[in-house]
Amino acid sequence: MHLANILTVIRIIFIPIFIGLYYFENSLDHNNPQYVQTSNFYSYLIFTIAAVTDLFDGWIARKYKQMTKFGAFLDPVADKLIVCSALVLVVEHFAHPNPWIKYSWILTLPALIIIAREILISALREWMAELSKRAVVSVSWIGKWKTTIQMFAIAGVIWQQADWMVYASVTLLYVAAVLTVISMIQYLHAAWKDLISDM
Repeated sequence: MHLANILTVIRIIFIPIFIGLYYFENSLDHNNPQYVQTSNFYSYLIFTIAAVTDLFDGWIARKYKQMTKFGAFLDPVADKLIVCSALVLVVEHFAHPNPWIKYSWILTLPALIIIAREILISALREWMAELSKRAVVSVSWIGKWKTTIQMFAIAGVIWQQADWMVYASVTLLYVAAVLTVISMIQYLHAAWKDLISDM
């Protein structure tokens, strides 16, 4: 197996580890001063490492010509699995009384937009691939910026090291949600003629 694909598989393996650490750390005593300093740090660390491997596996695959059909299938699956898992966890966490965010919908709204977009674009790309036109809906620069900002935002709301981090991360999550909508419109516009061709 190529190194790029190994990194992608590692990213998927990290998902249950990240989830387990997140729930374990949130079950600790919040009144313990040491907890305040390390709250969610290890789950944040695992998520960040997984996000970084996403950057490297694509770069390695292109630089060393390790692009495979298996990698082309698994890489976006790994991305969506870890992003959707993380969004569900933080939305569930902030649904409980929280010192920083009192209304759970503040995180639920961008999370819904991002997850819905991932489902829609995945279906669109699969359908366009059947028409041998997948390149029409290839990743755009807006999509890349959305992914980068989204990863920073999720990492911040996972760690929650300080109030400024939570506020900044939620703001970034809304920026990612806006870019999500823009990129979704961009992809739909690119595929629109094919979408309506047999209505």
